[in-house]
Amino acid sequence: MSTFARVGQPAPAFTVKAYDRTKDGTDEQFRPISLHDLKGKWVCLFFYPLDFTFVCPTEIVAFNKALGEFEDRDCVLLTASTDSVFSHKGWCDSHADLKNLKYPMLADTAHSLSRSFGVLKEEDGIAYRGIFLIDPQGIVRWSAVHDLSVGRNVEEVLRVIDALQTDKLCPCNWSKGDKTLN
Repeated sequence: MSTFARVGQPAPAFTVKAYDRTKDGTDEQFRPISLHDLKGKWVCLFFYPLDFTFVCPTEIVAFNKALGEFEDRDCVLLTASTDSVFSHKGWCDSHADLKNLKYPMLADTAHSLSRSFGVLKEEDGIAYRGIFLIDPQGIVRWSAVHDLSVGRNVEEVLRVIDALQTDKLCPCNWSKGDKTLN
């Protein structure tokens, strides 16, 4: 029986090579990123199937546009696919909407990251659209997995982070500023 990331449990430890443009877009780097190094911050890790596809850039760009919202919540944004850092770079260089990407793209070429988070579609060697919110202590606090053809809603992810950060009971359809439950 395989084990993978579960809500309420420690997130699987990882160190993965990433393609990471700086925020001003002038310095491109390939560097390792480790979950351990992000301890003390919230982490939003979302997986997508493949570079050079159609739904994926719509998500990546939407998250990029909302990066300031994540940073305001002390949340590091990471994305991952089973493509290489070179594929990530080539895609960003060739796609007008990805040229200004301001957060790291993890390269899960060994499939170990996707597998440990339970989103690897083994027969195709690609990841489902999984998303995970990891708290500053490294605990998975929320996850969702979408089929390959369905993009995610960035506003919903931000709403869930806001709810989790209240550390209180939040009713259905709760939004930041609404009353929590006693």
